[in-house]
Amino acid sequence: MKWQGRRGSNNVEDRRGMGGGKMVFGGGIGGVVILLLVALLGGNPGELLNSMQGMTGTESSAPYEETAKEKEQAEFVSVVLADTEEVWKEVFEKKGMQYREPKLVLYTGSVQSACGAASSAVGPFYCPGDQKLYIDLSFYDELQSKFEAPGDFAMAYVIAHEVGHHVQTLEGTMDKLAPLRQKLSEQEYNKYQVRLELQADYYAGVWAHHAKGMDILEEGDLEEALNAATAVGDDTLQKKGQGYVVPESFTHGTSAQRKRWFYKGFKTGKMEQGDTFKAGKL
Repeated sequence: MKWQGRRGSNNVEDRRGMGGGKMVFGGGIGGVVILLLVALLGGNPGELLNSMQGMTGTESSAPYEETAKEKEQAEFVSVVLADTEEVWKEVFEKKGMQYREPKLVLYTGSVQSACGAASSAVGPFYCPGDQKLYIDLSFYDELQSKFEAPGDFAMAYVIAHEVGHHVQTLEGTMDKLAPLRQKLSEQEYNKYQVRLELQADYYAGVWAHHAKGMDILEEGDLEEALNAATAVGDDTLQKKGQGYVVPESFTHGTSAQRKRWFYKGFKTGKMEQGDTFKAGKL
């Protein structure tokens, strides 16, 4: 991806070196989104809860010195965020809508959001309660080592997926989904959760479609994104983690589904063709 020397976003909030707070779980999707979105990228709710047990109820500061590698990663994330701002502003304007840019929070170790506190074990996540994306840059290396999805555009896909959740918030999809959490069983609700995540993958593909038109993609970038989408499929993660698959517990979709919906968004570049909630076959 051609990103060096390009404009970064003004919507990056750097909290690296600051601790998080007491874990909060409340009503609605805002209160449970940390658990629901735990896996874009591979964690699970049980591990998250265990990782949070030692957290205190107050924020703390610790000395933080940015390495040259971290500086480059932060600049990359900022440039990708700026690209999503440019694309979604144009897409929304064509639909007669206004795009509100989200904030992206960089943190280390743990962080407090409107959805509660989370550790870096969560992976990157989006909180609709404050309309912010949260990323511990250590995930950049984890994406390559743990998930075997190397390449800068693999990380760009991750960011674009979380921005996709912001698009869903602006569309009102998150608000429509929230009441179902209280009405449906976990197994039934998971089906809607899968469709939510696949739509975010589709929107990531829409962004990549427009990024291609901006002449910032390089050879191999699309393959890196598709590989990342495949690597974080529920079936792939479960096979690696426990040796077998439990489809009823899927919350993000299979590797084939995630890859298919991202690629569909990449090919069409149109929001209206990404209604996963009306799709018969995912």
